[in-house]
Amino acid sequence: METGGNSLTSGADAVKRKVCYFYDPEVGNYYYGQGHPMKPHRMRMTHCLLAHYGLLQHMQVVKPFPAKDRDLCRFHADDYVNFLRTVTPESQQDNLQQLKRFNVGEDCPVFDGLYNFCQTYAGGSVGGALKLNHGLCDIAINWSGGLHHAKKCEASGFCYVNDIVLAILELLKMHQRVLYVDIDIHHGDGVEEAFYTTDRVMTVSFHKFGDYFPGTGDICDIGYSKGKYYALNVPLDDGIDDWSYQYLFKPIIRKVMEVFNPGAVVLQCGADSLSGDRLGCFNLSIKGHGECVKFMRSFNVPLLLLGGGGYTIRNVARCWCYETGVALGMEIDNKMPQHEYYEYFGPEYTLHVSPSNMENKNTRPLLEAIRTKLLDNLSKLPHSPSVQFQERPPDTELPEADEDQDDADERWNSDSDMDIDEDRKLIPRRVRREVTGPNMKNPEVQKGKVEQARGSVTAETGVDVSPMYIDEPTA
Repeated sequence: METGGNSLTSGADAVKRKVCYFYDPEVGNYYYGQGHPMKPHRMRMTHCLLAHYGLLQHMQVVKPFPAKDRDLCRFHADDYVNFLRTVTPESQQDNLQQLKRFNVGEDCPVFDGLYNFCQTYAGGSVGGALKLNHGLCDIAINWSGGLHHAKKCEASGFCYVNDIVLAILELLKMHQRVLYVDIDIHHGDGVEEAFYTTDRVMTVSFHKFGDYFPGTGDICDIGYSKGKYYALNVPLDDGIDDWSYQYLFKPIIRKVMEVFNPGAVVLQCGADSLSGDRLGCFNLSIKGHGECVKFMRSFNVPLLLLGGGGYTIRNVARCWCYETGVALGMEIDNKMPQHEYYEYFGPEYTLHVSPSNMENKNTRPLLEAIRTKLLDNLSKLPHSPSVQFQERPPDTELPEADEDQDDADERWNSDSDMDIDEDRKLIPRRVRREVTGPNMKNPEVQKGKVEQARGSVTAETGVDVSPMYIDEPTA
């Protein structure tokens, strides 16, 4: 395995990572509507593959707490969050002005359980950030997250709440600098816009550029004010293959890690950049896509893996299953085991699929020009920018138990994949959930560990992650 700027130690430590995987069994039940390409069912298919490949037993499986209103409002506007919470398919015709104002409609429809869906996928990403901040895992995974187009006051591109921005804000409480890397075929515009004027978050997006949604992400878009050169855009053309992609990805990311030296990395693994995607036009194999995860993992920096796009859902499930194996340092068999969605994967019934013979419009001179330009931009950055001492905001609060709830949830049983904290009372929903923070079985030890981490970070950096960085994004 090719190593990154901070190479791994040798031996067993080179492959072993403590991985925490966030999954809510109900997430696959949400339905955008007939004919809509976004299908949350793909998360259920992914989870099923993970179970039958035996990967779940090698990581901590956690059901996320749903994000609360105040969590979402750390980035999103209060009136927008209130609208998402209250609108229903039945009431939307009475709210036509707000539907238009918040860009909710065809691409981002109102469907049953919309707000619960947002709370679930955002809760998984913020929970993953909390696990990483507290040193409870090395890699956190939330395949239901990665919805990178959502803006402060607007839904966009099938995305309602920007869980990535919320997770990065959480990571900034413990880390001076956070790197965001996006390998979805679409430009990560919502995340870039949110952090366009700060040097504490670097955003790097590899995407199709041209007459393609969302139409942003030119190589000349580099950030503004303090954030100048902290936004990197890698504009690509149709048909890019594994070799061409890695020709750009590895040298650019290696230089980013060397110069920016992030304390944590968020990698959005949108699978619509795979060959044969329903909405995509790239020609990456699953191994080629997963090579980005492998390379990011090689730097041995706290890593949050998120989902994103992906509309040929059998290939999305294949990809995220394979990349979960990469996170664990495990090679899994190409021959697919029998499972309840087995027929989706015919006629090959294999984990990997071959790329097509489509033309690669990314010529060698074009790739060379992009690589040279971006490496030149990175050379203009100071190494490891400093952060001025400021008071650090408090940690995100964890949900408390409802003292009046005493009904056991019949859906929990001895065969459940989820971790359950036996010392916690049931919370008011019908599902028992693990706290994504200190271990309540040994609170004093964990409290000391967390407080020590908080103290050292506050004294050293005085991290300020208040939404002032993102209240007035500059496009």
